[in-house]
Amino acid sequence: MYSQDSISGRRRGRSEPTAEMLSGLACSVCGADFRQAHDGEEAVVSHRDDKQLLACHGTCARMATGSVTGLDEPPLPLAERMRRHVPPPP
Repeated sequence: MYSQDSISGRRRGRSEPTAEMLSGLACSVCGADFRQAHDGEEAVVSHRDDKQLLACHGTCARMATGSVTGLDEPPLPLAERMRRHVPPPP
């Protein structure tokens, strides 16, 4: 799969998460929009400011946490994440 050096290098090279990533509406690794292709395969990989950071189940989750399933915690429902999302000011 991926070597530990590859995973560590990816973590160091990541930019700051977007507002959508912080709201759990986009993958924190690849940026896939969960509102567009919602198939229930999100994995909780971290927390920031009392919000869940999510990643696609599998490779993205492994790159973020070292586990393909992420943390042992279910993500909030998509409707709840969308309700809590505060878009950035224009």
